[in-house]
Amino acid sequence: MSYDLAVWEGARPAGDVAAGRLFREMCDRYIGTEGEHAPTDGIARYVAALLERWPDLTEDEDDISPWSTGPLINEASGPLIYFPVRYSMAEEASAYAADVAASMGLVCYDPQARRLR
Repeated sequence: MSYDLAVWEGARPAGDVAAGRLFREMCDRYIGTEGEHAPTDGIARYVAALLERWPDLTEDEDDISPWSTGPLINEASGPLIYFPVRYSMAEEASAYAADVAASMGLVCYDPQARRLR
């Protein structure tokens, strides 16, 4: 079981409902396009910042990574990254991921709770 987060570039939506609509639109445009959209520089920097804290799953020899997929950058498409976090580490990792996103001017959305982070 995993916990998913979405992070994207752009203006912060006015509220949770608007964020949910934008998230669905971005998923329709960017998810499942298999390499059609390279990660933007901002999203690539975001992933690099996350990997400074915890290793990529593909390089995790000590089973400390909260990421449920690897390489993590493969979950990025254009200005969006939609990625799973191990449920057992979801609270800590999602809080960190949201803080990093905010510090970089990115939007962080929790699709399970249907709310902005």
